[in-house]
Amino acid sequence: MARTVEETPGAPHILIVGGGYVGMYTALRLQKKLRRELKRGEVKITVVDPNSYMTYQPFLPEAAAGNISPRHVVVPLRRVLPRCTVRNARVTELNHGEGWAIVQPLAGPPERISYDYLVMAAGAVPRILPIPGLAEHGISLKTIGEAIHLRNHVLQQLEIAESTDDEEVRRKALTFVFVGGGFAGVEAVAELEDMTRDAVTYMRKVTPQDLRFILVEAADRILPEVGPDMGKWTAEQLRGRGIDVKLKTLLKSAVDGEIELSDGSRFPAGTLVWNAGVKAAPVVRNSDLPLDERGRVKATEYLTIEGLVRAFTAGDNAAVPDLTQDGMTCPPNAQHAVRQAKVLADNLVRSLRGKPLKPYVHNNVGAVAGLGLHKGVAYTYGFRVKGWPAWFMHRTYHGLRVPTLNRKIRVLADWTLALFLKRETVSLGIIEQPRADFQLAALADAKPKEKENAA
Repeated sequence: MARTVEETPGAPHILIVGGGYVGMYTALRLQKKLRRELKRGEVKITVVDPNSYMTYQPFLPEAAAGNISPRHVVVPLRRVLPRCTVRNARVTELNHGEGWAIVQPLAGPPERISYDYLVMAAGAVPRILPIPGLAEHGISLKTIGEAIHLRNHVLQQLEIAESTDDEEVRRKALTFVFVGGGFAGVEAVAELEDMTRDAVTYMRKVTPQDLRFILVEAADRILPEVGPDMGKWTAEQLRGRGIDVKLKTLLKSAVDGEIELSDGSRFPAGTLVWNAGVKAAPVVRNSDLPLDERGRVKATEYLTIEGLVRAFTAGDNAAVPDLTQDGMTCPPNAQHAVRQAKVLADNLVRSLRGKPLKPYVHNNVGAVAGLGLHKGVAYTYGFRVKGWPAWFMHRTYHGLRVPTLNRKIRVLADWTLALFLKRETVSLGIIEQPRADFQLAALADAKPKEKENAA
């Protein structure tokens, strides 16, 4: 039974569901705009997210490849939101008509909290298709935990191949399949292929020629965000590095690590990375909010929720009209999310003060993608850039965009040190099972006692 949390009467309570791009940047903006009201207790802001940090997702491929420390791509919410209440919990149900939400904390029973203003910024989760074996063997790259695991897993596969003479085991360990040719998929395969080539230089049995990287894309091109010409160039560059780019191809099965593709090919793979699209977070389906045919919250150009009052939304979980293109919605990327958060926060303040709202309008300035160290591709302001200049643009843009001066300095320090020091290629997979050695030691101590008791 959910218990009700007592709220201070009188002051409007703003509930922000999600602490990602939209959630954190909205809260930051509200802290600035409502500084006096928050100080006097005239407004309350609660941010609910299962994590205590915001993840800067464009840096996840670099974190997985070891170019950036994983801790430097996350921003502690409580540190940057001192005037907000940050709750590590998951909103499991929401009724805006009655103004309440059910919150499941990390421990303990669920709670029911009331609110006056809603910001639905729960973001998106991977869109998992009903492909046999995918749920059991696949991994995405949307969280810092997945980035750390993927790095350790890939390096561990190299260690497996280095330590065995069994050709079947080696072939499976050295085969890496990435599904999805958008930004996440292309950057992931490019960064990790770059990392593994560095790693095998220290090995005796494994050579770069033994590595098999496969990128699977259902469409007829990759990186649609940078245009057809640059997408074609990127595919050619990846193929030149030995990456097998399969277009117009689907993953059919991954049972027991046996990959089956729609082109008829079958082969074992020790690694399967799934980046084939996202869908709105589950909480939006457990609410009374209006949804479109893709399960996203229907938004207006003012970033309010269609047909509701005191309700706002933006980001990956929202279908926000793109006023620069008739009949289109804004793509789910960081560029839009950060700018939407600013407009959303300003409109929420205007709503509190009874002022008219302003529409969200933003012309897409382009896109940049990193393809490993000193390699990249970009299409921005109508200009096509590739190679080292695009890589430099990628790092410059995201280095400036990563939140807080603290994180900017740490990321810059990581990049600077990488100019002089070699990349670390050590697998720390044991951190995912830190008690394994302890348990083995306990079992070893228990066996002599069992023998003594038996005697």
